[in-house]
Amino acid sequence: MNLLWTSGWDSTFQLLRLLLKHRLPVVPYYLEDPTRASTTTELRTMRRIGDALRDTFPETRDLLQPLRTFPVGELEPDPDIADALRTIRTRIFIGSQYEWLPLFCKRHGMAGMELSVHVDDKVQALLASFVCEFDQAGKYRSFRVDPRHAGTAEYALFRYFSFPLFRIDKRAMAREAESEGWSRIMDMTWFCHRPLQGKPCGTCAPCAYAIEEGLAWRVPRARRVLSFFYRKLALPLKPPIRAALASVWKR
Repeated sequence: MNLLWTSGWDSTFQLLRLLLKHRLPVVPYYLEDPTRASTTTELRTMRRIGDALRDTFPETRDLLQPLRTFPVGELEPDPDIADALRTIRTRIFIGSQYEWLPLFCKRHGMAGMELSVHVDDKVQALLASFVCEFDQAGKYRSFRVDPRHAGTAEYALFRYFSFPLFRIDKRAMAREAESEGWSRIMDMTWFCHRPLQGKPCGTCAPCAYAIEEGLAWRVPRARRVLSFFYRKLALPLKPPIRAALASVWKR
């Protein structure tokens, strides 16, 4: 299975499911974004998780393939994908990664890359009426954009992916990880885009989502308080003002 792995909660949960529950070989992919301050932390976290998996669950040594990394800067723009992202952004804002992820898959002729879109994710809400369910590798149910939606912006951006976590939220992932004995591995995951002194900042989008989706305990208490005021006071402002405030509050 090809899996987009970022060291985050959702993609690591799917990694564990594939390796430990379904006993499937996994080729993990990571796209390096030079503008993201957390890149080094994410790569280091993936190495730590990989080492812990091989030590704790020896059966994963043959199943987990080496991480394959690709620099985002080497991806050539594609007008169809760029147009699709612009169209979707007239209705809902989604991040720039939803341009270079399909660019990568298109360039490398890949289909079915597992993307860990989950309940409470904006992309999950966006695609709710576009997906169909299917059997993945005869092991589990997953979702993909139905080909009958060809010609839509949603199909243009997301046709390359499958969504194995489409009907599960972070709390349910935590419960399953606990029951399966995976919690120690899950606690090693990383999510913050702008780490501050090696800890989550509390004000970037992934930190806000972690708090709102039931994983507030993963953000230090002082940063949770800061995050509350940031989300209430700064998020409604325009992006340049938000960025300036975030910079000041991180000091």
